[in-house]
Amino acid sequence: MDQCIFCKIARKELSSEIVFENEKIIAFRDVAPVAPTHILVIPKEHVESLNELEEKDYESMIPEIFLCIQELVTQQGLKEEGYRVVSNCGQNGGQTVGHLHFHLLGGRSMQWPPG
Repeated sequence: MDQCIFCKIARKELSSEIVFENEKIIAFRDVAPVAPTHILVIPKEHVESLNELEEKDYESMIPEIFLCIQELVTQQGLKEEGYRVVSNCGQNGGQTVGHLHFHLLGGRSMQWPPG
């Protein structure tokens, strides 16, 4: 997707504070953080949302994303105090960028319900 902002970050056409990258996944700090640690974890391949995942994605993409999140939790020192991982899907779910992404939030007490 040529105009997708997250695809542009994955292709390094837009700068971002990248904290993790491998062949399939890239993770970077959110430009408008809502917690002391707010990292976005995305597949480099464009997938609109959780609704568009295919069976093959559950065998490769999703495990890669969660392995990345585990590594980031350790790297960012979030394991002890806890953290939140969330993916918004669709307009009513609060998705604002049409590219599958997971928010890793930590560094403060999270409230429930969130909104």
